[in-house]
Amino acid sequence: MAVLAVQHIRRMRGGAQGQLMLGADGHAYVVKFQNNPQHMRVLANELLASRLALAAGLTAPEAELVEVSRWLVDNTPELEMDLGRTRVRCQHGLQFGSRFVGGLMPGQVVDYLPEEQLGEVRNLPEFAGILALDKWTGNANGRQAVFARRQRERRYRAVFIDYGYCFHAGEWRFADIPLRGVYYRNDVYREITGWESFEPWLTRLETMPAETVWAAANEIPPEWYGGDLAEMEALVEKLLMRRNRIRELIEAFGKSDRNPFPKWDAMNAERSQGGWKDARSEASIVGRVM
Repeated sequence: MAVLAVQHIRRMRGGAQGQLMLGADGHAYVVKFQNNPQHMRVLANELLASRLALAAGLTAPEAELVEVSRWLVDNTPELEMDLGRTRVRCQHGLQFGSRFVGGLMPGQVVDYLPEEQLGEVRNLPEFAGILALDKWTGNANGRQAVFARRQRERRYRAVFIDYGYCFHAGEWRFADIPLRGVYYRNDVYREITGWESFEPWLTRLETMPAETVWAAANEIPPEWYGGDLAEMEALVEKLLMRRNRIRELIEAFGKSDRNPFPKWDAMNAERSQGGWKDARSEASIVGRVM
């Protein structure tokens, strides 16, 4: 069941030119439209990756199909796409909606915290979990997060947003570049000491039932990927095969020049010796499948 958009609130920042809209269910959604400047498939990516994040127990906004009527588009001048040399109306029909972090009630949501506050984020260890997800899904963008707290709360919690460039945006391929799909500040990885720091999220991703992934894919409207069911099935099959490569991809980031895991003793020992071991003694991972 799609949520009906009933009111436009304001335009959002970002390359997809999303719009903040009020749904008939009383919630506010960041809505991305099929004819956004990035690619139609980013809607499919958002829904699929959001569902997988939530299934793994990561803190992500609720994702919904949002129905935007022709009447609302025709009667809302702000609902348009800037395509550089021209502007076009936003497309009506089924769009992707991400529940607006913080909602419309009083509170505070920011996209940057100073170092001392960042270290106090309630769910800071989840940055390890979202790293595993981004490596699995081949996120070709930097990891995006906002920090929210309610009134009278002192500490923020991280909410992981924007999954449009998972699966390499509209290309639906996996480039696996070590410094992609990671948060831009090493501070969030500073307390990672080994594979145990990635739990329970890493194991949940590695052992996620195929039925869970297929169920998420089946929610995606065919018009978001041109109705090419074979392409969607191929994407899911590749994704399922990649579950046993997540640790390898995390390790590639760990041995990068960023040195993101300064407290991971085994990893740093291998780096100082000029070599690299595949440290997988804490899990049984078989094969190297793309």
